Amino acid sequence: MKRVLLIGIGPGDPRQITYEAVEALRRATVFFVLDKGQDKDELVQLRKDILARYVPQGGYRLVQVTDPQREGQAPDYLGAVQGWHRQRAALYGQLLEDELGADDIGAFLLWGEPGLYDSTLRILDLVRQQGLALALEVIPGISSVQALAARHQIPLNRIGEPLIVLPGRRLAEQARIDNVVVMLDGQCAFAGLDDPQLMIYWGAYLGTEDEILVAGPLQGVKAQIVELRDQLRRRKGWIMDTYLLRREC
Repeated sequence: MKRVLLIGIGPGDPRQITYEAVEALRRATVFFVLDKGQDKDELVQLRKDILARYVPQGGYRLVQVTDPQREGQAPDYLGAVQGWHRQRAALYGQLLEDELGADDIGAFLLWGEPGLYDSTLRILDLVRQQGLALALEVIPGISSVQALAARHQIPLNRIGEPLIVLPGRRLAEQARIDNVVVMLDGQCAFAGLDDPQLMIYWGAYLGTEDEILVAGPLQGVKAQIVELRDQLRRRKGWIMDTYLLRREC
């Protein structure tokens, strides 16, 4: 049976890694890193920096492979994602079979929290369905949502109110927005809202040297955020951001 650790490493700041995660890093002997292309080399380097900080040199192997590409603007979003997951499952299964010996412990370093908007658990379920026996251990991490609230010094929930977390493509479906965290909003869905009572708390590259925050009435700052996202994406080649929309009582 292959032993695998899924380690939440937070949204970017190595200091936000938990003691449990550090202990897990030091137990692993093989780390799997997905290369997402030259534009995102920085994401690979951040993982390497974390290993250099917390794991003694020479105590592990690093296996770096090219990540399968998902079709960007496919009309069937769900089908495209499921197909991408199957490609990843085939890759992961082969890697685990080839690279993990009987005495090895493999590890994936996952941004934020492994249980929140990360596909690795679902992909490894597919690997199991292919017949590979896995012993998984999940080490929770600080999510970008938690980091966003901390940076803006706000509680995520208000008394007696639910907190909704959804992807940007589902924002337009909300009949009323009171307290909503939005992730994966590559199309700036917030820019289409015209509710004058909404506040936005936005952050990009949370926990990194490039962290940037904007907060204020949505109608007053949404154009600024759209322009910032465009500038940052052009400069760095990628962007990770999230935001909270909240109706003022």
